[in-house]
Amino acid sequence: RRRTLQVALIAFLAALSGVLIGRTISNHQQSSSSALHDLLHEQLDLDAGQRRQIEQLENEFAARRRALELELRADIARLAAAIQAEQGYGPRVTAEVERSHRAMGDLQNETLAHMFAMRRVLRPDQQRQFDRAVFRALTDAE
Repeated sequence: RRRTLQVALIAFLAALSGVLIGRTISNHQQSSSSALHDLLHEQLDLDAGQRRQIEQLENEFAARRRALELELRADIARLAAAIQAEQGYGPRVTAEVERSHRAMGDLQNETLAHMFAMRRVLRPDQQRQFDRAVFRALTDAE
């Protein structure tokens, strides 16, 4: 009975950690993404060709981001299962932590590639505004 309670507690803590990590990543990305989206669509005076190109880039990235986020959620679930099984920081937990870090890195790399792809669509004056907004989004600087 005591072992069952320990396993349940560990599983709960692992799940809670996964949710908190996921929400932190997701909330920061959403606020940064929203600020850049607003800049692109409301402040940069894009021409029709730029709007089409950026819309295509956004659609492609949205699909890729969804896939990577699903992968990350699956990694976190596997991490919770590993914690529950090992009840400590064993080899399986270590492997699952590393797998989730790779998924987070993949998402970050895809996000950066998407930002640079959008930047290439912009004129130099628009790029300067975009660069300032990206800096603010990444540093939370006002």
